[in-house]
Amino acid sequence: MAATPSTMRQLGSPLPAFELTDTRNGETVTDQALRGRGPAVVAFICNHCPFVVHIRAGLVEFGRYCQEAGVPFVAISSNDVGSHPQDGPKPMAAEAQKHGFTFPYLYDETQAVAREFDAACTPELPKGATAISSASR
Repeated sequence: MAATPSTMRQLGSPLPAFELTDTRNGETVTDQALRGRGPAVVAFICNHCPFVVHIRAGLVEFGRYCQEAGVPFVAISSNDVGSHPQDGPKPMAAEAQKHGFTFPYLYDETQAVAREFDAACTPELPKGATAISSASR
């Protein structure tokens, strides 16, 4: 059992504003890219978490499924690289390459986005399901 309980927002919560770098290609991804297309999936993950490692293959498959269905999907890592250097942008890019991430893997250096989403642990997805409404704010 995880030491930190989930506090993620409920399904259907408004999508917080954000602007983060995709570690796979250096492109900026914003909340605006997820808006107007119905629900969007935002997952908080990191490279070192054993729970993320356990579900990684399924998460990659789910990400592909979402993309094929036209549902925006992004993963965000908000870990402090001082305490978890393996969760920095370069290792994240290598992780995405190694495991075939087809979705953006964003780095939240200041943890501000994680706070906006009320994300407290990894893996973290909205309570009750796996999507947040992108129609409202």
